[in-house]
Amino acid sequence: MPPPTDRELVELAVAGDAESFGALVRRHQRRIFRLALHLTRDGAEAEDVTQDTFVRAYQALARFDGRSEPFTWLYRIAVNLSLNVLRSRKPRQSAGDAADPRIELLLTEQRPSGGTGPDGVAASRELAAAVCEGLDALSETLRTTLLLVCVDELRHDEAAEVLGCPEGTVAWRVHEARKRLRAFLAERGFERPDGAPR
Repeated sequence: MPPPTDRELVELAVAGDAESFGALVRRHQRRIFRLALHLTRDGAEAEDVTQDTFVRAYQALARFDGRSEPFTWLYRIAVNLSLNVLRSRKPRQSAGDAADPRIELLLTEQRPSGGTGPDGVAASRELAAAVCEGLDALSETLRTTLLLVCVDELRHDEAAEVLGCPEGTVAWRVHEARKRLRAFLAERGFERPDGAPR
């Protein structure tokens, strides 16, 4: 028997099956945390956003109308909470900070591009720090869209649903964000051997 779909889990949770909501949390918790970490740039705040996302979703289960997929609904909650965190705090973390938790996240999720020796690891860490700094240089809108599509691998229609905008807008934002990120990295000397930015 195949595992229940997200919609089935939500229906069971609405009917009072708390374990079904727990299964939904386990299924999406890691991705929600990763998204929140990339948006807030702070591990503790990302944990708070992740927890708050599921608390709010649980409280609003009866109002979930099924017009969207449950995971896009969860993403929308997480994006809004993350952006609220960013707007409410004073700038305090410098871009490219060696303690930036996103650097380790990028390094563990991606194969090292520079090799596995000490020089390769150092080069990968340097590139990851530059990518984080480049992401921070993007507007909130471009950064959020790029993270949803390129890091969390949402399709354009799914990202459009999370962000409440047309698919064409998502496509333009991703294109523009990639272009600006490539230019940012090229200005800092991160280019592929063929001369194109990494």
